[in-house]
Amino acid sequence: MEHLDHAAFGWLTPVLSYVMASIGAALGLRCTVRALAATGTVRRNWLLTAASAIATGIWTMHFVAMLGFEVTGTEIHYNVPLTVLSLLVALLVVGAGVFAVCYGTARGHSLVLGGLTTGLGVASMHYLGMAALRLHGEISYDPLLVCLSVVIAVVAATAALWAALKISSPVAVAAASLLMGAAVSSMHYTGMAAVSVSVSPSDEALPGADAMQFVFPLAVGLGSYLFITAAFVALSPRVGERAATDSARHPGERPVAAH
Repeated sequence: MEHLDHAAFGWLTPVLSYVMASIGAALGLRCTVRALAATGTVRRNWLLTAASAIATGIWTMHFVAMLGFEVTGTEIHYNVPLTVLSLLVALLVVGAGVFAVCYGTARGHSLVLGGLTTGLGVASMHYLGMAALRLHGEISYDPLLVCLSVVIAVVAATAALWAALKISSPVAVAAASLLMGAAVSSMHYTGMAAVSVSVSPSDEALPGADAMQFVFPLAVGLGSYLFITAAFVALSPRVGERAATDSARHPGERPVAAH
C-alpha cells in the first residue's frame, strides 16, 4: 500500500470544494423557492435550473477535491468518457429527485423516494468518478466506509430536498446551504477514506487526461456557470415583483399568474 494524500495543496482544495458545493446548494434552493411560487413552464424551468445548480455544485465539489488527491509512486489520469458520464448521472438523478418531490402528490413518500434516488445517484456519481481514475496500480475499497458514504449521500439528499420544500427565507437558505455543503463534503471524504492503492511502478504512459488538462478546465467552466446563474437568479424578479410591475405598467388590468 502506498501513501495517499487527499489534500496535496493544503486546505485550498477542501475549502474551495466545500464553497462550490454550498454555492450549488444555495442556488438550487433559491430556484426551488421560485419554482414553488410559479406554475406551468415557469415552474419547470426553475426546477431545471435548480437541479443543474445542485448537480453542478456536487460534481464540481468532487473533482475540485480530487485535484488535491495524490498517490506516491504514480501519476493520476482520468478517463474522459467516464468522467463526463459521472456529470450526466449527477444531473439526471438530482433532476429526478427535485421533480419527484415538487410534483409528487404524496409529499412524504415523494420525499423518501426522491432522497433515496438522489442519494444513490450522488454516490454513483462519486464512484463513477473514482472508476475514471487511471494510475499505475490497483485501487481497492473498505466496504464499511463505502456503505457509510452511501448512507451519508442518501441522508444529505433527503435533507436537501426537504429544505427545498420547507425553507424560503434567505437566512434559512444560507444556513441550509452551508450544512448541505458540509454533508456533501463529508460524503466525499468518507468515500475517499475507503480508498487504498497498491502501486505497481511503471514507465508506461497512462491513458486518459491528467487533472490539469481536463478536470481543472471543466471544473472552472462549471464553476463559472454557477456564478453566472447565481447572478441571473439574484437579478430576476420574483413572481410577486413581476406582477406588481405589470400592474404599475397597466393599472387597469388584473395581473396574470405565471405559467
